[in-house]
Amino acid sequence: MDRYYFDHNATTPVAPEVLAAMTPCFSRVYGNASSIHNFGREAKALLEQARRQTAALLSCRPAEIVFTGGGTEANNLAILGSVRASPRHRRHLITTAIEHPSVLDACRQLEKEGVEVSYVRAGSDGVVSPDDVRAALGPHTVLISVMHANNEIGTLQPVREIAAIAGEAGALMHADGVQSAGKVPVDVAGLGLDLFSLSGHKIYGPKGTGALFVRRGTPLERVLFGGHHERDRRPGTENVAGLVGLGQAAELAGRSLPAEAPRLAALRDRLERALLDGVGACGVNGAGAARVPNTANLYFDYLEGESMVIALDLKGMAVSTGAACSSGSIEPSHVLTSIGLGPERARASLRFSFGRLNTAEQVEALIEAVAGVVERLRELSPCLPR
Repeated sequence: MDRYYFDHNATTPVAPEVLAAMTPCFSRVYGNASSIHNFGREAKALLEQARRQTAALLSCRPAEIVFTGGGTEANNLAILGSVRASPRHRRHLITTAIEHPSVLDACRQLEKEGVEVSYVRAGSDGVVSPDDVRAALGPHTVLISVMHANNEIGTLQPVREIAAIAGEAGALMHADGVQSAGKVPVDVAGLGLDLFSLSGHKIYGPKGTGALFVRRGTPLERVLFGGHHERDRRPGTENVAGLVGLGQAAELAGRSLPAEAPRLAALRDRLERALLDGVGACGVNGAGAARVPNTANLYFDYLEGESMVIALDLKGMAVSTGAACSSGSIEPSHVLTSIGLGPERARASLRFSFGRLNTAEQVEALIEAVAGVVERLRELSPCLPR
C-alpha cells in the first residue's frame, strides 16, 4: 500500500541537500565551535555560514540571529527574556488566545511572576483584529506577541499592523514564525518586528534546531545559564551539525518559495473544493482569511476527528486533528473553540498540511480516501440525524 504524508505542519522530512550538508559534521568537522584551534575554527566557519543563510531567509543581519534548540525554546527566550529584561514598572504583556502552547505556557509562567497578561481573541475567521490589540494596550505594556501564521488553520495574522501599534506604544513586538517561515516571504524589518521565532524541522531541516531573530538593541535576558555562546543570549555548545542543516534548509526554503507557494496553494484549493462539493455537512475553518498556502483545516459534522485520523491512516494517508489527547480524554482544540466552534465541531475537524513531495495525484487519492471514510463513519455515527 502506498503511504502519503499530509502532516507537514507537524514536521517535515529532512531534505537530501540538508542531510548532505550535515554529514561532514559527524565525521570530519567535529570540533567545538568555541575552540580556537583549527578543528574549532572549521566548525565555527560552518556555524557562521548557517547564521548567514538563516538571516537571509528573514532579511536581517546575521548578528541578529540567535540559534536555539527549536521553536519552543525560541518562543520562550523571546517572551520570558524580553519581559524579564524590562523595567519592573512595565509588567504587562499582550498575546492571543490562538497561540501555540509554547507561547501560552510561557505567558502563564510570567503570570505566576506577577506579570499581567491580556489574551486577545481572534474573530470567527481565525484572524486577530489590530483594533482589539490596541484596546488591550496599557501604560505598562512591554511586549505584544502574536503568531505570524496559525499552526492549526493556517491563518496569517496582521503582524505588520500590530507591530506598528506596538511601536507607537513603545512596546516590543514578537511573532512566532514557526509556521510562516519558508511558506510566505518574511522581512522582519519590513514587518516592524523586534523578535521572530523559527524552527528547523518545519522547513525540511533537522529536529532540535531553531533560531530567534533579535533586532539589534532589543533588551533580552537569558533564560539558560552557562557559557557566553550566542552573544550571551543562549549558553551551551552549539549543535553544529544540526544548525548547518538549519542553515541549508533556510537557503532551500528561500530559493524554492516563489515556485512552491503557488503549487501548494493549488493542491490545497483542489482538496477544499472537492470535499466541499462532494462531502456534505463540512466546511473550511478560517475560510475567507489569508492563509499560508499549504494548510487546510476542515470540519466534518457528526464525526470524531480522531476516528477519521485512524481510518485514513489505515488507508495510507497521514493527516492530523486539531484535538489533543490529555489524560485519556480528548479535549477540543483551543484554537477552534476560540474562534467560535462548538466542542463537537472542533472535535470533528482535520488538518491537512502539504509539502514538497506531495503531488496532484496524491491529492486525488486523498480526496477519494476522505470521501470514503466520511461516508463509512457517518453510517456508523450515532450523532447523524436519521
